[in-house]
Amino acid sequence: MADLVVIFRAQSDVEASIVRGLLEANGVLSVVSSAVLHSVFPVNVNELGEVRISVRPDEADEARRIIESHRTQIPSAKIVRIRDEFDSLQHVIDYRFRDRGLLEHAMTHTSRANEDVSGGVTDNESLEFLGDAVLGFLIADVLYREFPEFNEGQKSKIKAALVSTTTLARQAERLMLGEHLLLGRGEEKTGGRRKQALLADGYEALLAAIYLDGGVEQARAFIVREFTPLVDEVREHGLVGYDHKSALQEYLQSRDQSLPEYRIAGTIGPDHRKLFQVEVVVRGEALASATGASKKEAEQEAARLALERLTESR
Repeated sequence: MADLVVIFRAQSDVEASIVRGLLEANGVLSVVSSAVLHSVFPVNVNELGEVRISVRPDEADEARRIIESHRTQIPSAKIVRIRDEFDSLQHVIDYRFRDRGLLEHAMTHTSRANEDVSGGVTDNESLEFLGDAVLGFLIADVLYREFPEFNEGQKSKIKAALVSTTTLARQAERLMLGEHLLLGRGEEKTGGRRKQALLADGYEALLAAIYLDGGVEQARAFIVREFTPLVDEVREHGLVGYDHKSALQEYLQSRDQSLPEYRIAGTIGPDHRKLFQVEVVVRGEALASATGASKKEAEQEAARLALERLTESR
């Protein structure tokens, strides 16, 4: 390796893999070396040493130019060490990871992994799957303890609201999670950091990472911190402002059923005091109908009644 030139020094295998993938995507082959043994999983080198990326001398200037051009995509105008990049996120979630590689993994969207030609970057889909299960369990546990007087149907509706994509995306926005997502260039350009689905998925992956790093009690503590204000709001006001249409859609999608359709069945009253009658239909069957002063209001009420019917029939 005497004829190679070191052009980048990283503090984690994940960071090195990202930079190496960037170089190789631009036709520059590189060699990664370190004073410590690498794991098959993303790990942080920390104080044990650094990961070095080397290229042939005749490609060194081009490699530096590629890395330099990539810096402009980062608000701070520099390539940040990944272990430091997430310090602000760890602060806001009030949890510090023992294995920071888990946090990096949780924040890595499939678009970033797909752009890494080295194969050293893994997306967060498996963590999202685990996080969805952990979230459902912990929210059910919270509702069981907080609302012992509620029946199963009532608790099911509250749970559906709390674990919905809309709610999780709002929770993620509050944590500014979008700023920490590791996205591919295409997803970055199309506003991936603001997409509700990506934010909700990242939130679930984050929960899974906390669970794997610290165990179920740390995951529970995170959920309690995060959802106590929402649970208190439900206790005080009920599900005010709850999007029943989104909840119904997510309920049906989770069971591989067709999406609901909303049909205007008729109107009641004079034009200045007109009420709309709306039916919600799934696979040709009218599940519920409702009236409202606007189509939107009637649709929301019809969706609420339909979801109530579906959950009570289980």
